[in-house]
Parts: sequence; structure tokens; C-alpha cells
Amino acid sequence: MERRDFIRKLGTGIAGSYIAGGAVAAAMSGGAGSPAASAAEFPALPYAYNALEPHIDAMTMEIHYDRHHRGYFNNYLKAVSGTDLEKMTLENLFAEVSKHGDAVRNNAGGFYNHSLFWNNMSPQAGKPSDELMAAIKRDIGSMEDLKSALTNAGATRFGSGWAWLVADKSGKLTVGSTPNQDNPLMDLSPLKGTPLLALDVWEHAYYLKYQNKRGDYLNAFWNVINWTEVSKRYAKIK
Repeated sequence: MERRDFIRKLGTGIAGSYIAGGAVAAAMSGGAGSPAASAAEFPALPYAYNALEPHIDAMTMEIHYDRHHRGYFNNYLKAVSGTDLEKMTLENLFAEVSKHGDAVRNNAGGFYNHSLFWNNMSPQAGKPSDELMAAIKRDIGSMEDLKSALTNAGATRFGSGWAWLVADKSGKLTVGSTPNQDNPLMDLSPLKGTPLLALDVWEHAYYLKYQNKRGDYLNAFWNVINWTEVSKRYAKIK
């Protein structure tokens, strides 16, 4: 069996066996109150490795998901094992993450951020709900303005990190970025809000296909945004 066929079948199997349990389910939906680490399960991809081609290639998806994301998940569990943090929701942990050291901060963030990232992409991109589109026009200007702002946030993030579309409790939208595996729920993040759309700009997210052309990857990302999922996250805030 050729490697590409193997990846396709493996990815399809993962999608078919998808179980979102514990902390993962709430992380993917962007909802508050995700269960503690002891209840967490490593989430399967909701699509095959090659489902986002040609925009994101199968090899990148396999390595990114099964090595990088799984590594963050395993190290997050190790970092909180035997501590009171095992009983703490991810949202509550992030609210005081500055107290808990780099291992917790980096690995809990990496686990949560990637869970959001996989689920705000889809082979069927769709379009924002009327409610979300109205908020984009009100707070950002237009869909083109949002694309420009988020792309710029990703392009200008020095080194590794994430670009975000977030909403505050009133539903107001903001675009920004965070370094490394930080996210806007963390107490030490200058960008605050509930994540609606996560864009990974670590090199391992794009380098196999795009090499140093981060801008090409950022533009390609707009072809695979799962606006149905992003709209659901916004609706939960409202």
C-alpha cells in the first residue's frame, strides 16, 4: 500500500472513530467549564489527514496532529498529575496559569489551542451565521477586513505563536495574536476574550508545504475555515 493511501485510510478511520470526551469536548466548542485533566481524552481528527488538501497537505496534518498535538496532550497530563490542577477545568487553570509554571502553561495551552484549531477547519468551509456576520461588520468592518487583520496578526507574530479572533462577554470581536502556546483565556495574555477562530503560525503547521512562505499558508487557511463551528462558538457567548 502506498504511503498516501495509508494516510488517507488511517485518517478516515480516525474520523469515523471520533470521540470528544472530557476537557476536549468543551475545548473544541469554545465553551466554558471543560472537565478536569482526569476526564480528558485525546481528540481524534474530525476528518481524514488529506481532507484539507491542497491547502494543507496530508503529511503535515499527520505529523502536526499525531506528534505535536499528542505530545502536548501527554505532557499536559504529566504536568498536572498528582496535583490539585487535575481537578481544575482548563478555563480556570488558564485564569491563573501564571502561578503554575511553564510546563503547565505551554502544554495545557498546546492541547487546548490545537483542539480548537482542528475543529475550526473543514473541507466544507461554509459561511458565517447572520449573527456572526453582523458582529464582523460592526466590529471589524467586513469579511475582507477580518481576513486582512487576522492574516496580518499571523504574519507579524515574531517566531512561533497563534493568531486569534476572539469575543468578549458582550460579543464584541477583536483580532490579535499570542506567542508560543499562549491563548486569550490566560491571565498573562494581553489579548483577552473567548477564542472563536484559532490560526496556528508555528512553522510545523506549514513548513513541509510552504517552507518559509508563511503568507501563502495564511492565505490558504481561508479556504478551509469551518464557519459553522466558529458561528456556534459565537452563539454560545451570546
